[in-house]
Formats: sequence, structure tokens, C-alpha cells
Amino acid sequence: MLLQFNFKNYKSFRDDTTLDMTATKISEYDKHIIKSGGEQVLPIAAIFGANASGKSNVIEAFRYMHEYVMNSLNYGGDTSKKEKDGFVRPTPFLFDNHAKDAESVFEIYFIDSSDSKEKTYNYGFSIDINGVVEEWLNVKSKTAKEASRIFYRNRKTDELDLTGFTNKVKDNLMIALEKETLLVSLGAKLKVEKLKFVRDWFMNNEFANFGQPVENFFLSQLIPEDFATDEKVRKKVLKYLSSFDESIIGFKVETIKGEKEEDNQFKIFAVHQMVDGNGVASIPFQYESAGTLKMFALYPWVEEVLSIGGILVVDELNAKLHPLLVRVFTQTFLNKELNPNNAQLIFTTHDSWQLNANLLRRDEIWFTEKQPNGISQLYSLADFVDEDGVKIRKDENYEKNYLLGKYGAIPTIKYFDLFKE
Repeated sequence: MLLQFNFKNYKSFRDDTTLDMTATKISEYDKHIIKSGGEQVLPIAAIFGANASGKSNVIEAFRYMHEYVMNSLNYGGDTSKKEKDGFVRPTPFLFDNHAKDAESVFEIYFIDSSDSKEKTYNYGFSIDINGVVEEWLNVKSKTAKEASRIFYRNRKTDELDLTGFTNKVKDNLMIALEKETLLVSLGAKLKVEKLKFVRDWFMNNEFANFGQPVENFFLSQLIPEDFATDEKVRKKVLKYLSSFDESIIGFKVETIKGEKEEDNQFKIFAVHQMVDGNGVASIPFQYESAGTLKMFALYPWVEEVLSIGGILVVDELNAKLHPLLVRVFTQTFLNKELNPNNAQLIFTTHDSWQLNANLLRRDEIWFTEKQPNGISQLYSLADFVDEDGVKIRKDENYEKNYLLGKYGAIPTIKYFDLFKE
């Protein structure tokens, strides 16, 4: 489970920024809290804010870290691979002469709740235009007072501390390490268990950005594993969709064969009852509503993270979905019977109704606000204090006060006077 994500100097976030998934000492919805490793962890983080305030950049920062861990082996060594896959420096904050040349930093704290020892891991790295500047991995057992170092590297001080490994592993890592490559990625390739474990933690997380047309289209083309060949899978998907769209009573799948079996393509039809009750009609699934298509696209990710206890990260969860459906979707992660493996959901939204739906704790509600100088800030409702220095009470009307601007993070509204004659 994710405890904390920290980042710095990424896009509109110049300064140290923290998304904290640990519970604060507030007295609402105690059933949301997951106790593990001596920590009290939350299953949800909902991020609200104006357009261009930095909501998506929080998601993108986490996604950049995820993708760099998964792909950094492609960035070192072979020039053709560099040209093909491309080392991409994270975009720094560009409106500050120091920041635009400085490294960007990404760091996580997470708990291995699958282990009875419930160890807490701290992993992070920083990157500049030339590759990895620093990288570190520390671990702390539930009963230990301090964390132990597994490794640390620093390009600027020419330091490489591989304390947590045997001499053979050290030699293998030192021989193969490139300046663009992360030790975690390399170690996973070399089957170093401690490093493979961290890489695998990132593999358990899924990202969906419905604000990007290209990715939205890509997601709409995915089908759940074995959906085309296994009737049981289709029935599970049908049960999932029927929770909000009962008009679909089944699926038909046509196989368009390719030269090889792995090249086969599938055409999906949704089966509907005829209004006179006399027979059924099948229509291409892409003719269904945008909301139904979105929920279908989310199904594989929801099923996977719920089964393995991963993290689902969704940008613009509310897009094309009714607020009540967003509420039900969110409640899936809050229900311990539906979410026995403690999966987590992080999402951005403009749906302010969720603030007043008796759904979220104050420390599960986050806001982004961009200052006049272009710097974004991220803060939770639990930490917010008003102009009199008073924290927000749990009995306030969050939605009303948010839209009135009490918590910040709303757009500055002006009339479109350019149309005035």
C-alpha cells in the first residue's frame, strides 16, 4: 500500500510536494482506515481543483516515476535503443532559471502488507538532463526504530553504496549500471530479489487518463483477459455493467482470424432485449453510451488492482460518468468486503458533488491551486486552515464552501467580454 508520494520540480510543481495516504487524527469514517505496519492508511485520494491548476500533473508525476522504473533499462548503453525508446528527462518547472536546470525528484513510501513483517520501504530517485543523479532504497521493519539502507548512489559525489547486497550481486550491478538506468530496474532484470520486489510493486499499479483523446481511444479498444473465449468472464463483465446499465443482457463475440492465433481480432456486440419482448437484438458495442464504454474500459484495471491490492490512478474519473456512478465506483474501494486486499484509488475530478455526498474523509480530499507566479500547490482539506487560522470542521458543507472559494482551488471567473460588441 502506498503511504506517501513526494515529488519536486515537475511541470507546474516547483517545490517539495506530498500526497499523503496516511490517516490524520480526525474523527469521521473510521471504517475507511486500513491498519498495517503500525500505520493507518487510506484507500482513497480524490484531487479537486480548477482547470490548469496542476491536478493532472500530480497524476503525471506519479506516472513518470512508474514508467521510468519500468523502462529505464532501455535508456542506457545501446545507442539504437536510446533513439528508439528515448531517454526522456522529466519536464521541470520552466519559469525559474534555477529550477529549469535542476533535477526533478520522485519518492515513495509503501508497506508490504503481503508479508507478516509488514516492512515499510522508502524508494526514490532524482533525474536531470544527463540521467540519474541520485537513487536510494531503505527498509524499516514494524518494530525497528530506524530504517536500514539497502543502497544509495549519487552521480555528483561519485558515491555508490551497495551495503544491502552480497559481493557477487554488487559486482553484477556495478558492471551493468548505466547513468540513465535505475538500480531497481537493473536489479529486477538480474533477478536480485530485493530490487525485483520494488519493481514489482510498481507493476501492480494501473493508470488511466481519460483526458487524453489518444489514450482514451486506446483504452476503449482493450477487452478484459479471456473475454473473447471464456463465457464466465463475459458473465462477470455483464454483472459489473448491469449495476448501472441493465439494458445489456449479454455479449456476442466474432473472431476475425489473423495469420497467427495471436493476430486474431475480435468484434464485440452488446445483446439487448427487444421492447416487445419478442427476441433480442445485437449491436456493435461501440454504439453504446460513452459512459458504458468508459466503465467497460476500466473493468480490467479495477479487477486487477482489487485482486492484487494495487493502485488504480485515474485522471478525470468523472468525465462522461454520472455523479452517482462515480460515487458507487469510489465506494468499491471503501468497502472491505469488495476490497479485501486493500487496493487504493487515486483520481482527479471536477465533480464537486462528491464533496457533499457523505462519502470522503477530510484527509481523502485534496486540492490543487496555482499561484499567480505559475507554481502549483497540493494540500488536503484536513490540513487546510481558513483566514482566521481555523481548521475545517467535519460538519461543514464542503461542496458549497468549495464553490464559494473558501478552500481555494477554483477558477477565477470572468465574463467572456471579448464577445461584447
